[in-house]
Amino acid sequence: MDKIKCECGHINPEGTVLCEACGKPVEGNQHIEGNEDKKLLNMRYDGSARRSQTYNTRIVDRIWTFFSSVKVGIWLIVLALLGSGIGTIFPQEMYIPAEAPDRNPAVFYEDYYGIAGKIYYQLGFHDLYSSWWYLLLIALIGISLVICSLDRFIPLRRALKLQKPKRHEHFLTRQRLYSKSENITEEEKQTIVDRLKKQRYKIVEEDGYVLAEKGRFSRWGPYVNHIGLIIILLAALLRITPFFYLDEYVWVREGEEIIIPGTENEYYIENEKFTLDVYDKDDPKFKDALEKTGEVHKGYTTDVKISKVKDDAVVGAADELEVIKKDQIMMNHPVKFDGYTLYQSGFQENEFKTMYFDVVETSDENAEPLGDIEVDLRNPEQTYELDNGVRIQLDQYYPDYALEDGEPITKTKYPRNPAFVFSVYPPGSDEGELSFLGIGQNIDPTGENEYQMVMNKMPDTLYVSGITVRRDYTLPLFVIGAAIFMIGVIQGMYWQHRRIWLNPKDGNLLVAAHTNKNWFGVKNEIEKAIEGTNVTMVEDQQELDK
Repeated sequence: MDKIKCECGHINPEGTVLCEACGKPVEGNQHIEGNEDKKLLNMRYDGSARRSQTYNTRIVDRIWTFFSSVKVGIWLIVLALLGSGIGTIFPQEMYIPAEAPDRNPAVFYEDYYGIAGKIYYQLGFHDLYSSWWYLLLIALIGISLVICSLDRFIPLRRALKLQKPKRHEHFLTRQRLYSKSENITEEEKQTIVDRLKKQRYKIVEEDGYVLAEKGRFSRWGPYVNHIGLIIILLAALLRITPFFYLDEYVWVREGEEIIIPGTENEYYIENEKFTLDVYDKDDPKFKDALEKTGEVHKGYTTDVKISKVKDDAVVGAADELEVIKKDQIMMNHPVKFDGYTLYQSGFQENEFKTMYFDVVETSDENAEPLGDIEVDLRNPEQTYELDNGVRIQLDQYYPDYALEDGEPITKTKYPRNPAFVFSVYPPGSDEGELSFLGIGQNIDPTGENEYQMVMNKMPDTLYVSGITVRRDYTLPLFVIGAAIFMIGVIQGMYWQHRRIWLNPKDGNLLVAAHTNKNWFGVKNEIEKAIEGTNVTMVEDQQELDK
C-alpha cells in the first residue's frame, strides 16, 4: 500500500485526508502551501484512512467495501422489514389456534383463508422467521454491522490516539469555530487552561501548545449500539437451534402420561385432572348476558405431575421415573422446571374415552342382550369373550372416522368420531358376522346377520389439555443486547466529544474548536473560559462552507 508522508514527517496510510499527527490536509491540492481554499474540513472519522476506501483489488477487498456501505446496510434492513411484514399477514405456524379443527398447516391455511392462504403456505411464509432466506438476511445484516463498525472504529481510534496538541495552521483555520488573537500573554493562556480544567476538560500540553478534550467516549456510542444489535441478531439466529429455543405444543388427556416433546425422552407429564370453570348463570351480574350467549368459560386449570427418568434407570423398569414436581397450570400461571416452562394454551372437551356395546339377537327385539363389552378407545383390545361363549373380534378401528374417495380413513389418531368394524362369532363357530358401527351408524353389510352390536349407554368422555412447552435460553441474550444498545444510545445522545486547540503562533494565539454535536454548548464553554482576557471569541465559520 502506498504511504503518504506529511511535511511534519509523519507517515500516513493511503486514503488519509488529514495528517494523523498535525492535522494538515493531505488529500488532493489541499496540501499545497499557500492554498487559499477556506472550505471547512471534513472531520468525519478525523480524516483517517478507511480500508473500504483504500483496498479495492482483491475479491476480499470488494466484499469488504460492499458490506461497509451504509446504503447496503439500510437496504438489508428494509428487506428484512418487508419480509417481517409479510410474516404478519396470516398467523405463523406456531400460532395456529389450538381449537382449529385441523392444525396441519397444509390444511389450515387453505380452510381459513382460501386461495390466499394456500399461496401463503406454498410460498413458505407460514414459517417465515425460520426460513433459510430470512435467516440469511439476518446474518447479512449482522455481517454488515460488523464490517461497518470495524471499517470506521479502527482508523478513528488510531487517529484520536495519535492526535497531538500542536496542529497545522490550515487545520485550525478551517475548523468551524476559530479565532485569532494578538498579544496574548502566557498568564492569560494559563487562565483559559485552568478554566477549561474546571469544566472537566482533559488538558494535554506540549511546547506551549494545548489540547483540551472531553467526552471522547461518546464517539464510541454508535459502535456500542452495533455491538448490542449484533448480540440481538445472534440471539435471533440461535433460536433455530433446539438447545437454545424450544416451542412445542402437546395434547395431554386426563389420566394420560406422555413424554414432554423436545426433552429427549427425559421428562414426562401426566394430566391428573382438568378443571373448567364457567360463569354462574344464577349470578345477577352475568345472568342477562349468559341468557343471550349461553355458557361462557371463565378459566381452566390442569393439575399436572412432572416426572424425570432416573439417572440409573433400567430401560423398561416400572419405577424408572421419579416425580420432580406437582402443580397446577392455568392461564397466566405457567409451571417451570429445569429450564422448561409449561403454559396452559387450550383444551378440548367431550373427547370420547370409553364406549359400551351390547350383543343382541336380531330375530327377537325384546330378548335380553347376550352380553356387553367395554371398549377403551385409547387402547382397545382385539378380542372380547362373553360368558356364554360369544366372541367379538375388533377387525378395524377408526378413531376419527371419515370417508375419502369412498374408503374409510381416520383423520387423526384421537377418538373424536370413532367407528368400528366388528366380527361376532357365535359359540363354537369359526364364521363371524361382520358389522360396522359408528356415531349414528349401525350397518349390516349382508343384511342377514343373526347378531347385532348396539350401543347400550352414553360413552364416557374426558377433557384434553393443550400445553405449550417452551425453553428459551436466548432471552438473556436479547436482554443483554437491548441493554448494551440503550447504553450506546445514551452514550452518544447525552454526551459530546469536544476539543479545543490553543496554538501560539508569532506572538498570536490561534483558538479552534470542534464537536460532533451541540456547537452552541462548546461556544458557551469557550466564552466562559476566555471571559476577562484579551482572547477574541471564536466565530462560527459554517457559512464559509457554503
